Amino acid sequence: MFRWLSLVVLLGTIGISGYYRRRARAASGTIARSREPRRLIAGRLVVALPLFGGVLAYILSPRWMAWSSYGGPEWLRWLGVALGFAAIVSARWVLRAIGANVSETILTKSSHQLVTHGPYRWIRHPLYTTGVLLFIALGLIAANWFVLTFALIALLSIRFVVVPMEERELIGRFGAAYQEYRRGTGAMSPRVRGRPPGVGVS
Repeated sequence: MFRWLSLVVLLGTIGISGYYRRRARAASGTIARSREPRRLIAGRLVVALPLFGGVLAYILSPRWMAWSSYGGPEWLRWLGVALGFAAIVSARWVLRAIGANVSETILTKSSHQLVTHGPYRWIRHPLYTTGVLLFIALGLIAANWFVLTFALIALLSIRFVVVPMEERELIGRFGAAYQEYRRGTGAMSPRVRGRPPGVGVS
């Protein structure tokens, strides 16, 4: 049963993401990943391939990932299911808010616009938060420490490598407006203190 719930969560999130990304490409084009720094491309592959590979291997045949399973309580797996469906809802919310600004790279499109609504009022990078939430959920559903470990690696890599690189791009584009936005928002989770500013960016 948990195997099929994993499949529903993964396909649900990918389906929503694919739909909104196709719309964004049609409206504002796309940016080739080859324009990103090579070290970022390589690092993304090092983390993403084992993470996706572990999840897909579990879905195809749980015994393939039995070597990295752990014996946790069943309620923890159901918590993963709840987080997985929360990730589906979050993906729709975030992608509707970001609209045509969404990109597969850290680079900004020529038509990139400020966003003042939705999750961007509180979090600067809610799409990354949603992605990490998805794989934490899948790791809990599968009761698999390998997937959870790479989800943690992804979280740390995004927060301390990808986010600073992307924000340099955004500061270069939006200047003082983005600096002001940063002072009132959290990078991947809401700030505990401080009111959200009136203007955000995607």
